[in-house]
Amino acid sequence: MSDPVKRTERWMTKYNLERVSQTLSDLKGKMAEHYAAAMVGLCAMETEVKQVINAYGVSTSQYVPYLNFGRQLYKLSKQRGISGESFAMAAQVLLDKWAARGCDPEVLAKIRTDVFDIPAPKP
Repeated sequence: MSDPVKRTERWMTKYNLERVSQTLSDLKGKMAEHYAAAMVGLCAMETEVKQVINAYGVSTSQYVPYLNFGRQLYKLSKQRGISGESFAMAAQVLLDKWAARGCDPEVLAKIRTDVFDIPAPKP
């Protein structure tokens, strides 16, 4: 293990607040653009999920778990490096998780296929 004093000095140099502030100031515009784009996609997805759960007559008091399922699938769909059967299996794991928490598996499957266009995994 290296010298603790030296490590502390390096940490203090690395976390210079003026430099961190300047870096964030430089990135703020692009960060805001990316955030705005992500929110447009997220809100569109939530609207589609609400349409599906409305069609199935889900009580408004039960919207939150279904929206959370949709949010988790949205996050999964934005990950790089996951697609095809692996993506379908990961979506099935989320479906099973939310079904175990009391959500209707049929509604969850409809959200998976209609909103995200994810097929059921092969047996």
